[in-house]
Amino acid sequence: MEPQNHHNPHQTIVQNPSGTAHRTPASGLPASIVQKVRSNLVFRSKWAELNGAMGDLGTFIPIVLALTLAKGLNLGTTLIFTGVYNIVTGAIYGVPMPVQPMKSIAAVAISNPEFGIPEIMAAGICTAGILFILGVTGLMQLVYKLIPLPVVRGIQLAQGLSFALSAVKYIRKVQNFSKSKSTGDRHWLGLDGLILAIFCACFIIIINGAGDESEESEDGGDLGDEENTGRRKRWRKIVATLPSAFIIFLLGVILAIVRGPKVVKGFKFGPSSIEIVSISKHAWKEGFIKGTIPQLPLSVLNSVIAVCRLSSDLFPEKDVSATSVSVTVGLMNLVGCWFGGLPCCHGAGGLAGQYKFGGRSGGCVALLGAAKLVLGLVLGSSLVKVLDQFPVGVLGVLLLFAGIELAMCARDMNSKQESFVMLICTAVSLVGSSAALGFVCGMAVHLLLWLRRLDGKNQSCSTLWMHRNP
Repeated sequence: MEPQNHHNPHQTIVQNPSGTAHRTPASGLPASIVQKVRSNLVFRSKWAELNGAMGDLGTFIPIVLALTLAKGLNLGTTLIFTGVYNIVTGAIYGVPMPVQPMKSIAAVAISNPEFGIPEIMAAGICTAGILFILGVTGLMQLVYKLIPLPVVRGIQLAQGLSFALSAVKYIRKVQNFSKSKSTGDRHWLGLDGLILAIFCACFIIIINGAGDESEESEDGGDLGDEENTGRRKRWRKIVATLPSAFIIFLLGVILAIVRGPKVVKGFKFGPSSIEIVSISKHAWKEGFIKGTIPQLPLSVLNSVIAVCRLSSDLFPEKDVSATSVSVTVGLMNLVGCWFGGLPCCHGAGGLAGQYKFGGRSGGCVALLGAAKLVLGLVLGSSLVKVLDQFPVGVLGVLLLFAGIELAMCARDMNSKQESFVMLICTAVSLVGSSAALGFVCGMAVHLLLWLRRLDGKNQSCSTLWMHRNP
């Protein structure tokens, strides 16, 4: 009697040259790839991953809202493409890899009336093309290995403090995103007042504390106190599981609807029309000169180098290489920008923010991507009316904690020399408003200190030789 061959009907058996067989899913992908994708998208904790997904919105919403109001960016198209980016990067990396707007290009577009959608897309495509080439040739990985850690920490500290300063500005001042300027002091009371922002900040501190370290008390008590101690620990555990960022974001959505009840009536169901952007020769030129040139150093340093370093710090078991990150940033924009999707990259600040609020897997950003995709397909660009009423002070609070989390990465500088290089890099980056300038100064100081040590060693050797050979 022949043995029956029981196998999964959704799999096919592929014969290897060696004669052995392995099962391949009906999708045609190798089983190892499917298994890795599933592993990367598994939630470590449902509430924590949902909470972590909110950690990057303090950066994403203001920039997207500003470009939509000031330049007519197609919000629906941007949500669809960034949603797909989130899902794909979550599946590839298995960490809460963020998808953020290219900030330098956005800043140029908001401040320059003649820098329109074609120029924005041209700048994104040119930046993406260069990053893609740097990735596939292996040059980005070489750059990653050559840049010393204190310089990377300086860039991270500068970016984190920059986020924190912007967050404080959002909290204290009324913002006009379409003109990228503050219009006066924020009132204490109201649905977007200072008291609301302070309450949200205090709520997050109570729930999340200063970080993810265990804060449970190890104190031993009398037998009579064991019941009270156990009750306090259970209460702390319940409080710690609350999704603070998600609750704050949900509060902001409710307040946005209360502030502008007519926005709900303005919803138009269905996706926005997706069209290929027509880019003239003049737009290519302006986009490259005014957009790509200032954006490229920031993308290399913060979107690739700093993100890879931070990922290796937070998730040492995951392999996130500079080559792969550079290639994914390139591919995202080489596709999306042709259809009007906002130029995007990864960012160390977004990764720090999502980690701060509980994001630990690719499922975190995949969940955010799915939400963006649904909103883009169902509501399209009509969603901008809700975002325009969203309390800016609440966004400021989320951005503040993301910035502080990124800045705290610099606490591992143990020697005075490392701290010196890092702080030089940070100071120049912040004051000069240029990560590239800070990077150059940091590298120069690092090289000078290395030469000084080398000279000291040579001098010591020559002195010793003279004493031995009078």
